[in-house]
Order: sequence, then C-alpha cells, then structure tokens
Amino acid sequence: MVTIDIFREMALAFPGTEEAPHFDRAAFKVIKRRIFATLHEPSHTANIKLNEVDQSVFCEFDAKAVYPVPNKWGLQGWTTFELGKVPRELLLDALDTAYKDVVNKK
Repeated sequence: MVTIDIFREMALAFPGTEEAPHFDRAAFKVIKRRIFATLHEPSHTANIKLNEVDQSVFCEFDAKAVYPVPNKWGLQGWTTFELGKVPRELLLDALDTAYKDVVNKK
C-alpha cells in the first residue's frame, strides 16, 4: 500500500521535479516542462501520464486499481492509480516511465 506521503516522496525524488497546485490536486512536473503526475489526496488516487502502450501494460495489473481516466484525458494516456491497491514498485515504475517521457520529449 502506498500512502499520500510515500507517493509525494517518490514523485519528488526525480531530478528537477517540483510540486505545484493544480485545480483540486497536487501536480508533479519537471521544472519548465510538463506535468507527469497528479495527486488527489481525498480519494487517495494519482493520475500518471503514460503513452498508449504503457497505459495498456500498467492497466493489466488490475482493472479496479489501475485504469484510464474515464474521459478524454484517459484517451491521451492519463491513468488513475488507486494508491491503496497498488504495490510501491509498480507505482514507482509508472512514475519513472512518465518522468522519462517528459524529460526525453523534445
């Protein structure tokens, strides 16, 4: 189980990452680049930006714990992770994948 504090610690551990308010969430972004994850504390969920292939792979873990955001954002790769239902290693792998996509984008 991943707590809010553990998620925040993991997301901020990536070089050049900052946290900022984003509507009703906390956003984690690479400084001067794009957001790669958001955290919604009341629901204990995080949304992570993945490409289409990575999204389908992570969603195979458990459709009730990892699933596309149910709107147009989900079609763009934004994927919900229910923090209490996913192992730390899976979440760290998803964060790493999303972070690298932002850093490597030109």
